[in-house]
Amino acid sequence: MCDSCGCDLTDSHNHNHSHDTNSRVIEVHQSLLAANDAIAAENKAHFEAIGVVAINMISSPGSGKTTLLEKTIERLKGKIRIGVIEGDIETDRDAQRIRAKGVPVIQLTTGGACHLDAAQIHKGLHLLEKEPGGDKLDLLFIENVGNLVCPATFDLGEHQRVVLVSVPEGPDKPSKYPKAFISSQIFVITKTDLLPYFDFPVEEAKADALHLNPRLEVMALSATSGQGFEAWIDYLKKITSNKDSAIQMEG
Repeated sequence: MCDSCGCDLTDSHNHNHSHDTNSRVIEVHQSLLAANDAIAAENKAHFEAIGVVAINMISSPGSGKTTLLEKTIERLKGKIRIGVIEGDIETDRDAQRIRAKGVPVIQLTTGGACHLDAAQIHKGLHLLEKEPGGDKLDLLFIENVGNLVCPATFDLGEHQRVVLVSVPEGPDKPSKYPKAFISSQIFVITKTDLLPYFDFPVEEAKADALHLNPRLEVMALSATSGQGFEAWIDYLKKITSNKDSAIQMEG
């Protein structure tokens, strides 16, 4: 069970009599999301006040989020001021990798929760602003905990949500985890350099995702080989050069 949202909160008692747990679970869940959404709205107002575009990256573990960020920072260093908030259940290894690229980064460890929430991002942003260069950003990446379920439910105040699926994972993720794709603006298929070795029909995955969300922008790329990478870079340049466009692309 998620330590934060109780996503597997069920009545496991094996009694013949009934317990009215369903209404209680729904009330707690609704209250939790309402409180989160209120803080998310504050986060978004803060992002806009300081002129930063925030991107929430969600995916299963191992999809290549951190590698994509590393290559992105290398390409855009000196052109776009980037900061990163890293989310993991444990360890700060991803933050160490990003820090080595010379950009401000803050690690948030959830200690068991399967997602980041708006309150954690509120705290993380203020910590990030104390880092060298962290108060003068154009673009903030939030690398969420590896999970396609809970992160899709929790608004962090981001302007854009990017969902990633790697070629080794298979093409069925849009069908299995629809909310992640319905709630996102960008769908990135990663590790396309491995297409010769895996059964991943790219067009089928695109079609499934667009069936759920016709407004999705779909990109297929490899951070390792650079194939398809220009579309990703162009997208980032677009939303940071015209920050209103990032807001217009929401929803």
